[in-house]
Amino acid sequence: MGNATIVVLRVVIALALAGSLVVQTVIVPLLWIDLEGEVLWGRIALVTIAVLGVATMQVFAVCVWQLLTKVRKGSVFSPGSFRYVDVIIGAIAVAALLAFALAVVLAPGSTAPGLVGLICGAALVLGGMALLVVVMKTLLRQAIDRDVEARTLRSELDEVI
Repeated sequence: MGNATIVVLRVVIALALAGSLVVQTVIVPLLWIDLEGEVLWGRIALVTIAVLGVATMQVFAVCVWQLLTKVRKGSVFSPGSFRYVDVIIGAIAVAALLAFALAVVLAPGSTAPGLVGLICGAALVLGGMALLVVVMKTLLRQAIDRDVEARTLRSELDEVI
């Protein structure tokens, strides 16, 4: 991965994190005010889902930033990368559960059934993304194993020569 790609990704991550802070400090309080006429448990549930949903994106972004740092240093193929990949999997899985919880909260109200179905579909896609990252984690494990094997063979070959 080139340095330009890493820089562009970091700019995107920084903008996303800045936007998420705006959402948490400005949009979420406005959401609470907009839901003033709703039942208290519904207000609490919707605002909590919004805050936690933004937090999952922030956790995801920080872990990707850390992995990009490892890529730049050339150390991404190390066991330490698994910690970040595991957290990314967890963040995406939590986002999927939050999307489904949002659908459950909205279903009994006056929300259009099609919108509830779309939110359920989004939860399913997020779950699929978590599974995709699990597959990518397996590929990372295989790459690390191959790297260790290549180093071992090189050192054995150096001893023979």
